[in-house]
Amino acid sequence: MDADTLRLAASGRRPWGLLAGAAAVAALVLLPLAFTLWQALTYGGQEAADLLLRPIVARLAGNTLLIVVASTLSCALAGTASAWFVERTRLPGHKLWALLCVVPLAIPPFITSFAWVSISADLQGFWGAWLVLTTAYTPLVYLPVSAMLRNMDPALEETARALGLGPWACFGRVALPQLKPALLGGMLLVALSSLSEFGAFMLLHFHTFTTEIYAEYRASFDSAGASLLASVLMLLGVVCLLAELRVRGDARYQRLDRGARRAAQRIELSWKRWPVLAGLLLQTAATLLVPIATILYWTLQPGADAVTPAEVSPQLLLSATLSSLELGLSGAALTTLLALPLGYLLARHPGRLAHLLERVVYLAQGVPGIVIALALVNLAIQWLRPLYQSALMLVLAYAVMFLPLALVSVRSALLQAESQLEELARSLGLNWWQALWRVVLPLAGPGLGAAASLVFISIVTELTATLLLSPIGTETLATQVWADTAALAFAAAAPYAAILIALSLCSTWLLMSLLGRGAVLGGGAHHE
Repeated sequence: MDADTLRLAASGRRPWGLLAGAAAVAALVLLPLAFTLWQALTYGGQEAADLLLRPIVARLAGNTLLIVVASTLSCALAGTASAWFVERTRLPGHKLWALLCVVPLAIPPFITSFAWVSISADLQGFWGAWLVLTTAYTPLVYLPVSAMLRNMDPALEETARALGLGPWACFGRVALPQLKPALLGGMLLVALSSLSEFGAFMLLHFHTFTTEIYAEYRASFDSAGASLLASVLMLLGVVCLLAELRVRGDARYQRLDRGARRAAQRIELSWKRWPVLAGLLLQTAATLLVPIATILYWTLQPGADAVTPAEVSPQLLLSATLSSLELGLSGAALTTLLALPLGYLLARHPGRLAHLLERVVYLAQGVPGIVIALALVNLAIQWLRPLYQSALMLVLAYAVMFLPLALVSVRSALLQAESQLEELARSLGLNWWQALWRVVLPLAGPGLGAAASLVFISIVTELTATLLLSPIGTETLATQVWADTAALAFAAAAPYAAILIALSLCSTWLLMSLLGRGAVLGGGAHHE
């Protein structure tokens, strides 16, 4: 327990304002989830059975489970192998490969789907979906595993090698058990992302629960039926969360002594470096070269030579770009602002209630975006009619969906802003708000900027909620790519996809820069 918590407990004071703000944020997250369950319960027992026991539902469940399991396993294998070769071997250009293994995060899956579908229609269905999700989500495993490898005590592996274990046996018996938390966490992210994917599956004509929920709502506006299917999808997300918690167990993996941190000795690959380089090159080609090259090809392709000729309107291109920027910036600002009360509460006044509110917010991470968007559509139609088809409703949906991403960075940033400096400012006569504005927020600035950048990337590449909630006449880069690709107008979609990737890459560069700056500024602070 830190000094702030001890002093708070001793004085008997509670941060009621912070608690109220954090509770309001948690209630905002719970609202669409609870409404979805309530809508599903309005279905009669026999009607629900008739809907859920249809053959198509069994086929959708099979497709959903198959793609989630297949993509999670392939991403785990590719991400772990890439991380080990980059961090533990004398791989030529390992710093460049480290960057190339992360950059695919800036390319959303539906853009990758656009690239592969425009190459060949044979890449549709399960195999196309599996290829796209593997190339898009492998970095979600690579990032935590590579970070764990960098922070792991190299003495463990060196001792195993000294006792006669070879490189592969050392990895399997020593390194892999230590990587368990990072690997399972990455696999959980892949599973939840695959479960909630929509745009890629629609473009690849691979039918899952997300595509059926969207079709059900668009075809008949049957909110109760769509909510019932959405509840099944929510249940699958909860199962993924519980399965990860069960497999992870209660084992502890932290070092017992601080010691002197040093880099692990890299293993010499000799002739094996050539097949490893070939594998990494193939992975980079599938994740980066194919999407970027395809977009460039269709951008330069005359409309008459395209599959479906279509003119690119400069006005629409500019309008979609400005809409994406406006929604991304406003959504990132609101989401970061909403994360501040709970983040400050967790950083300065941790306790059971604070952690309970944190877990409530994290529920949104396990719920597909289409479920949240559909619930907000129904809420707006029934009780919040002035918000229906408004930009404010869409920005609120973004805030609910991406609040967990912002909260992680905001909490870490506030932990880095040392509480002693805030106490010193208060002792010099500043009130709580002045100390927060003039001391805490400037210190936490890089981390807050990183949180906003991460949310901005997620918003400009988001598709499902934007399709369901965007005001009539509002088009974004993501919705234009989806609409033109669905009509096989690949040449028309290419400029929108190019600008979208450029925005994502710039935001990713800004994110990495802010994270690096935050690490420097917070080097002496406590980290969690």
